[in-house]
Amino acid sequence: MDKRWVLKEQGDEAVVQHLAEVLNIDFNLANLLVQRGVSTFDEAKSFFRPTLEDLHDPFLMNDMEVAVQRIKEAIANNEKILVYGDYDVDGTTAVSLVYTFLKSIYPNVDFYLPDRYEEGYGISYKSIDFAVENNFSLVIVLDCGIKAVEKIAYAKSKNIDYIIADHHRPGDVLPDATAVLDPKRLDSNYPYDELSGCGVGFKLVQAYAKKNEIPFDDLIQYLDLVVVSIASDIVKITGENRILAHFGLKLVNTNPRPGIEAILKFSGIERKINSNAENTPIFSKDLTISDLVFLVGPRINAAGRIESAKNSVKLLVTKTLEEATELAARVNEFNTERKDLDAQTTIEAMDMIGGNELLMNSKSTVVFDPNWHKGVIGIVASRLIESYYRPTVVLTKSNGLITGSARSVKDFDVYDAVDHCSDLLEHFGGHKYAAGLSLKPEHLDEFKNKFENYVVSTIQQEMLIPEVEIDARICLKDINKKFFRILKQFAPFGPGNMSPIFESEDVIDTGFARVVGKNHLKLEVVHQSVRGYPMSAIAFQQSDHLEHIGRNKPFVICYHIEENEWNGVVNLQLNVKDIKPVQEEERYYE
Repeated sequence: MDKRWVLKEQGDEAVVQHLAEVLNIDFNLANLLVQRGVSTFDEAKSFFRPTLEDLHDPFLMNDMEVAVQRIKEAIANNEKILVYGDYDVDGTTAVSLVYTFLKSIYPNVDFYLPDRYEEGYGISYKSIDFAVENNFSLVIVLDCGIKAVEKIAYAKSKNIDYIIADHHRPGDVLPDATAVLDPKRLDSNYPYDELSGCGVGFKLVQAYAKKNEIPFDDLIQYLDLVVVSIASDIVKITGENRILAHFGLKLVNTNPRPGIEAILKFSGIERKINSNAENTPIFSKDLTISDLVFLVGPRINAAGRIESAKNSVKLLVTKTLEEATELAARVNEFNTERKDLDAQTTIEAMDMIGGNELLMNSKSTVVFDPNWHKGVIGIVASRLIESYYRPTVVLTKSNGLITGSARSVKDFDVYDAVDHCSDLLEHFGGHKYAAGLSLKPEHLDEFKNKFENYVVSTIQQEMLIPEVEIDARICLKDINKKFFRILKQFAPFGPGNMSPIFESEDVIDTGFARVVGKNHLKLEVVHQSVRGYPMSAIAFQQSDHLEHIGRNKPFVICYHIEENEWNGVVNLQLNVKDIKPVQEEERYYE
């Protein structure tokens, strides 16, 4: 699939040069900082050396004072408290965090995760009835509930108080709960609105601790849960999230909870021998946000997709590695089953698109099969975008309704597209790039047409071409160990602070280019005009570019810089994202 290269706006040259001088770093590295909103020595210090002292006061969030007071009253009156959350990674980590904290100070607490298939997303009537039948008078809802206006009205009629701690976009009317914590509230003055659902849960715990003289240091143990949620929910790693992610990753690498360590073991990440020194990494590799996204998140998610998310919460709250290992083995089995379902459903969906000329030529993808497993349709939607780069909705049937997941392409707001069809929907919610929805079967065809027409009328043609965003053009000779040592300190990487992609022009292969594995291209590259020590490079799934680089043909590459370890030797390597022949440069560049 062709890609569109876009060069980011470069920083003001005078500001970049000054920052390079005061920090004693390469001009290109200073430019990366300015692109990320860092232009002074003090801002750079905060960026490179995050501190927990810079976390915002949790009481700046609307209703936080009310929420803390209600929890305090519940504890004082020996009321039963139920911690409720969504069945995905963000929801299960949030439930694990708030439940564990409350349980450490008060015994009369339990948790509840809705069944994806029987109850669906958000607060369910079944869960409210459960609370009534079991004498819970306070329910704390995490990572969902911001649109549950009718459900909260029903709960109030049953004399149950609700605290909603969500991070999704609210509707026009907020639920009439005791407290509604959401930094995306339209009336919110909270300084940062990109928290994960677990992040909002952490702010609630932080507020309660502050009000009740519980040392903040007692809360640091929960940051491994917060960073897993940040990584898996793909929220921005900027501002407050960057601080939480930085210290959460540090905890994951040095002293993770048993549940996370057990998951990593089943992911192939082993504990090092004799690694008991305080604050030193205990695993065979330094874990990153990417590792949490691909190794930890899917396994936590799999329990809720295949059986029950309660299994994931039990895993994350257990205190012993022995019990965690048993639970992680079961969760790992769910993940294996999930992968098989995901692969088969993707094949069926691809066949459906390939066999339908109307679908092939549409600006969006909407596919439906009543037999698809509800637990994998969001993953399948993402898979389809890899082949057909356009807004995508994958639908199946559950409990008499058609239910589905929407995923989007860069810069297109799929939530707005779903919202445009709200008159046909029973429920919907989500973010700019991901949404969930349900509708009655008789509205399916009308939904398909209305969704497609909205996309056709609003999407720009360039949004339908995958984009590679280039941070800077650099010369290969500028890449050295000092450059990379400083570049690593830009981590943790993620949305809002992606691992930089560089472009180098007029490069040639030294003659050792070859296909490795099934479809990967291994290179040794130098500049044609500035010969120097060749850089090792790997281009995954790009063996088709071999014809572009033979016989000293110059070409252009864009790439990440990374470390590659082979036989105990660590060297710098270019992870090539795309290759273009020089003669095509004017055609592909914006």
